[in-house]
Amino acid sequence: MEKFFHQFPELFSQLGLPSDERGIREFLTAHSPLDANILLSDAPFWSREQATFLKDVLLEDADWSEVADHLNAALRASPATT
Repeated sequence: MEKFFHQFPELFSQLGLPSDERGIREFLTAHSPLDANILLSDAPFWSREQATFLKDVLLEDADWSEVADHLNAALRASPATT
């Protein structure tokens, strides 16, 4: 089975968030760093639908999982390093 590799703008669009460079940067700045004890899908800033999507793609190792992992890592970094 062929895997698809999605980019940040596609993930942000899928989540219903601004997907331009500025929108992504502002989101990461506003929500970083995410506490290490909080799962990505349990972060308080997601809607129920967004949280479910992220949880599902990470559990199922779906096409979106790689970019979701990158989002997770970006949210763990301090805003100055993203």
